[in-house]
Amino acid sequence: SLLRLPLKKGNSLRARLKELGLLDKFLKKSPSDVGSKYFKPTAKIITNPLENYMDVSFFGSISIGSPPQEFLVLFDTGSSYLWVPSVNCRSEACVVHTRFNPQQSSTYRAINQPVSIYYGTGSMSGFLANETVRVGSIQVSNQTIGLSESEPSSFFYYAPFDGILGLAFPSLAVPTATPVFDNMMNHRLVSLALFSFCLSFGKKKSFVTFGGIDYSCFSGKLHWIPLSSETYWQVSVDSITMKGQVIACPRGCQAAIDTGTSLLAGPLDSILVIHDYIGVSEDSMLPEQSSSNKSLEFKLSIHAKNLQMRQGYCKSGLEGTFNSVPSGELWILGEIFLRQYYSVFDRANNQVGLARAA
Repeated sequence: SLLRLPLKKGNSLRARLKELGLLDKFLKKSPSDVGSKYFKPTAKIITNPLENYMDVSFFGSISIGSPPQEFLVLFDTGSSYLWVPSVNCRSEACVVHTRFNPQQSSTYRAINQPVSIYYGTGSMSGFLANETVRVGSIQVSNQTIGLSESEPSSFFYYAPFDGILGLAFPSLAVPTATPVFDNMMNHRLVSLALFSFCLSFGKKKSFVTFGGIDYSCFSGKLHWIPLSSETYWQVSVDSITMKGQVIACPRGCQAAIDTGTSLLAGPLDSILVIHDYIGVSEDSMLPEQSSSNKSLEFKLSIHAKNLQMRQGYCKSGLEGTFNSVPSGELWILGEIFLRQYYSVFDRANNQVGLARAA
């Protein structure tokens, strides 16, 4: 079957903190480094670093347990675990969000395996369990989920979602925690081993589709890009150009296509060059400041006016990182990139398909 699940567009964490007058204080206390989620820590515990959800604004509903308990989750191609807060969690971040109660579910099965997930802005710790998970009309039985018992960071207190549903590869999770989409494939709950995103910042609705391609969401043909790594949704990039001039990634680089990150991130020195080239700063980008004839090209063009976020104010959608991967520098293509394309994540052929959004 094919499932088209609506995504809700809400105020981002950045916008909420700005409304409360807490943004500057939060950023000083918890500076972000979006690239940190792509580098495994050395601690011998279950980890899955996640970073920079400040501007993410698309979330969808799922349910867990029998009878179902509903949660609002971020569908994240940059991680592989599904986790939500547990009723046993007394952290402020848990109390203000929906918490799962195992005693109210007849399908709950304890595993008693601890899980710790670390973030640049905080952490989550808890345990793994097996439960029935429903994503729209698709029901996945005996799905391993994480249940938090502690969320000490103020970051999750202000986050508009309850938990995270990871859509990356099983290699990022422990063997006992098969990702949700892998179980959908293994039990033939989807017609095709792929899922896709149609993200919109306008009046059009946004969707994540499981098991098929929604041809109404794009124009032209899908362009397929083979994966360079079966961990995150990572592809190889030959170079990054503007108006035919190579301004970054001159000897090739890697890029992760990440629905769990709002920004387009890359090495700090390259981001500074791009900011200078299009005549903006990182902290401020007024609409009249952006050039109307410049595009950033990763073989596909991103118009300069689309490299900014508007939520009552304007900010550059580019962020610098200090990280790289063994094969070279790493770029992260988040919502700033994906809102311009219909994106298909094909597990059967280990490739990503991109087409201009309709």
